[in-house]
Amino acid sequence: MKLIMKRKIELIVYVFLFFLTIQQVEAQNEVSDSKSESIELLIPSLQTLIDSAKVNNGLVKYRRLEIEAKESNLKSKRKYWTRNFGIQADSRYGTFNNFATVTGDNSTVNLASNTQQFNYNVGLYLKIPVFDVINRKSQIKQAKAEYEQAKSMVKSQEDELIEIVIRYYEDLVLKQSLLELRSENIGNARVNMEMVEKEFKNGLVEITEYVRISDMTSRIAAEFMKAKSDFLISKKLLENLVGFQIN
Repeated sequence: MKLIMKRKIELIVYVFLFFLTIQQVEAQNEVSDSKSESIELLIPSLQTLIDSAKVNNGLVKYRRLEIEAKESNLKSKRKYWTRNFGIQADSRYGTFNNFATVTGDNSTVNLASNTQQFNYNVGLYLKIPVFDVINRKSQIKQAKAEYEQAKSMVKSQEDELIEIVIRYYEDLVLKQSLLELRSENIGNARVNMEMVEKEFKNGLVEITEYVRISDMTSRIAAEFMKAKSDFLISKKLLENLVGFQIN
């Protein structure tokens, strides 16, 4: 009698687990179906991504502005000597007092007159500061070195950016392939689960086998969700780097 009661209790427990498992599988299927949108991306070519990243990357922009600043400074240093060379002019207009002395044989005559006139002077000047002459070559050399340094920094920054784009690109391609694989697995697992469920209802499969298949389906669904999360993260990182959305 006790053995019969024990078997009845075990049967009730199995039935309870059976319905609980069905609800879990249905919930997982609903989640999978709701998120089974297309995962196929039209990923642009690697060179297109690299070119876009160069244009939109803030640090590369900053380095390029440094080149412009250093180039402007170099030009200024090369033209600095012209400040010592120039044209000077001045003009005056007004009443001028003119005095003259005329000396003869036995007498001297002083003449005075007032006239209104316009006077002007034009001339060239050239200053040769010794320090500027000595230091000019050194200043130009320093400015040229700073300009070349700025160009090298841009090249270095672009090379580093290209490496990052390549890594993100390859990572996205890999994550998309893995997600497609997980998507196929979850699809096959759901079909298999439906078949096992029908066979279980017809008494062709034991409950232990049903629970095992259900657990396997749950693990495959979890792997699919993890792969999808990794894929979306990889996609967002690459989009943020290149400055546009990948569809």
